[in-house]
Amino acid sequence: MNGAELLIEAAAASGVEYCFANPGTTEIPLVAAIAKHPALTLKPVLSLFEGVCTGAADGYGRIAGKPAMTLTHLGPGFANGIANLHNARRGNTPIVNVIGDHASWHVNYDPPLASDIEALAGAVSGWVRTSRSAERVGEDFQSAVQAAWQPRGQIASLILPMDLQANAVSAAAARFAPLQAPVRRLAGDKVEQVVAALKAGKRLVFIVGDSGLSAQGLEAAGRLAQLPGVRLFAETFPRVSHRGGGLPDLDRLPYFPEVAIEILDQYDLVVCAGVPEPISYFGYEGIASRLAERDRLLSLAEVGDDVVGAISAVADALQAPAHVPAAQGIEMPPADDALSPQSIGRVLSAALTHDCIVSIEGGTCGYPFFTASAGAARHRVLTNTGGAIGQGIPAGFGAALAERGNTVFCLQSDGSAQYTIQTLWSIAREQLPVIILIAANHRYAILQNELRRYGVTDFGPQALALTELDRPRVDWKALAKGYGVPASSVRTNLELRQALASAIASAAPCLIEMEL
Repeated sequence: MNGAELLIEAAAASGVEYCFANPGTTEIPLVAAIAKHPALTLKPVLSLFEGVCTGAADGYGRIAGKPAMTLTHLGPGFANGIANLHNARRGNTPIVNVIGDHASWHVNYDPPLASDIEALAGAVSGWVRTSRSAERVGEDFQSAVQAAWQPRGQIASLILPMDLQANAVSAAAARFAPLQAPVRRLAGDKVEQVVAALKAGKRLVFIVGDSGLSAQGLEAAGRLAQLPGVRLFAETFPRVSHRGGGLPDLDRLPYFPEVAIEILDQYDLVVCAGVPEPISYFGYEGIASRLAERDRLLSLAEVGDDVVGAISAVADALQAPAHVPAAQGIEMPPADDALSPQSIGRVLSAALTHDCIVSIEGGTCGYPFFTASAGAARHRVLTNTGGAIGQGIPAGFGAALAERGNTVFCLQSDGSAQYTIQTLWSIAREQLPVIILIAANHRYAILQNELRRYGVTDFGPQALALTELDRPRVDWKALAKGYGVPASSVRTNLELRQALASAIASAAPCLIEMEL
């Protein structure tokens, strides 16, 4: 046995199911070890770009609740995946990165691909280690899994020199203890503070995130919402939000800060339940960065705490009534009308299958869908937690692997889809039931909105050159075909309904271009 085989056995013993890989020369011993042990439970999944690997690991971790492994090549390869690791870090997703490095006796010569991998990994990881002994490679990997698989969830990165992968190790090094799933804890003193504020007649607005947006958490939130002087919002970009099927409808806190501040200012206290302090995504002159002053904040539960238990404890203490399930049903738009963001939201919501997953990236259709989806069948929504573009389709891919056979919808804007479009190849290779819906308005709509907010009302040729995607327009059907994914284009609500029905029935990958 060598160090690479030892790591593969450690991964299997730790319950790691998938290795999202884009390997190179310095990872060849690991590739050979995976090939040598096909019976092990660790399944390799090849991607054409490291950002697909890391985004898929994020989506998998959110749905599976445990870490996947990524395998990338040296510092430059890892750097290609950093954007989606930023999103995973902000979403507190457990991920274990294994990064191959030059042989320890070679790296000091400063070869062309040498870089400060520890510095790169440290930018997005809560735990970083470079293996120093082949005998301890398995132990190092298990330590990485334990570091990532915390109640809060974080990224752990293990740097593995090539010679340690190839060096022989003793059979005794392959003894691994099983790992235990993390346990969430309830902070009773925080519950008491919130209960006391409500009993004192304070008006409270709750911002709910983390496990508080599970079905059980939403049921508890629905109880609190019936109390006088109480309002609840989901965080603006949740890691996973359960929706529909009669669950309480927690609207997301608005994205633009002036709107969010106006809402929060109507209440005496802002209660954070599984979310950090609410901060504006961007700084705008004359608008506060903090959406609520610190002396108005109350913490009910930190990220990683038992958020469900905390909300339930508050509801119990105040004898809040049981939640009455909301009525289901979606008013369909006129069949022959041209598609709009609002009609897309309603048509997609009506088509959702029970317990399916929707990965959203892009503002064009994301908010209209989220609004309409309260009346849909029970489903889960993944959003872009960190704002780094290129997450939507890879996260949907990883989610589909976490629950093989379940239908995943990727509601995606056309500009952001291009960042990690190579994911289509991996989806086709795995033959997953992933339906990619491209909102094709052929422009960066969010940048045009920001220009208007900045005071630009007349878009001249230069502004359009930086915000429009129509010279040339992307041929989405040809692009999808090139990656092995069947595709169609739709222009009306009826055409979208028919395309969705056909795609769901096929249980196979497909792409639908929605022309806006």
